[in-house]
Amino acid sequence: MSIEIVPMEEAHLDMVSALENECFVIPWTRKAFADELKDTKMKIYFVAVENGAVLGYAGMWHIVNEGHITNVAVAEAQRKRGIGDLLVKRLVEAARALEMIGLTLEVRISNYNAQRLYTRNGFKPDGIRKNYYEDTREDAVIMWLEFDAEAGD
Repeated sequence: MSIEIVPMEEAHLDMVSALENECFVIPWTRKAFADELKDTKMKIYFVAVENGAVLGYAGMWHIVNEGHITNVAVAEAQRKRGIGDLLVKRLVEAARALEMIGLTLEVRISNYNAQRLYTRNGFKPDGIRKNYYEDTREDAVIMWLEFDAEAGD
């Protein structure tokens, strides 16, 4: 696998936007991603790149001493290659480097594949947000990965 996980840059935005439209019913706009890249202290985004093509991306917000994962997406044709896992691991590394106490996210209650991805990376379910998703009013599972400073976890 010659996939590289690198910081998202403006040059990636067209491919990220196309991927966002492929993966989500209510996608973020290209402008939304461009705005995210303007605040690199509070907003951290990575892309998975192979041969110049963006295969996936992931991002999080740094809020006080916690991270909130905003999105993780992998092109449908590229799934089952471990790309989502590489992206989540890179977010966890970045959070640790910034001395965050943990990471949180919301995931559709019906998205078992994503829940398995996060669970494999140490996230645990910690509640439900009722009617969270605008398109279907579907509930979201709140998941947390808390870092134990003493255990280096």
